[in-house]
Amino acid sequence: MSDSFDERRKNFEEKWAHDEELHFKVLARRDRLLGEWAAHELGLSGAERDVYVKSVVQTELTKGGEHAIVSKLHADFGAKKVHHSEHAIHRKMGELLKLAEEQIMNEVKK
Repeated sequence: MSDSFDERRKNFEEKWAHDEELHFKVLARRDRLLGEWAAHELGLSGAERDVYVKSVVQTELTKGGEHAIVSKLHADFGAKKVHHSEHAIHRKMGELLKLAEEQIMNEVKK
């Protein structure tokens, strides 16, 4: 009986780890897509675009999540006189989260 419990616990832990990994990948993909969108809105291209996209992804990882990204984009847009409200940025994040989920799930299935 103990073996059965240990096996269930191990399976649960493995599923939890797998789900957390997928969640991380989805958020990282969303952030990259959001960075690409923002870079386009800001008129960035080439190496400048790539650096900007990485900075958006890094903001999620180092500064604490969605709020930090929204604040960064809102400030960057304001500095370049690009008019997107925080609400519009949140809406775009939601759209791109769905797209990122679809992309990651399709990659996992392959």
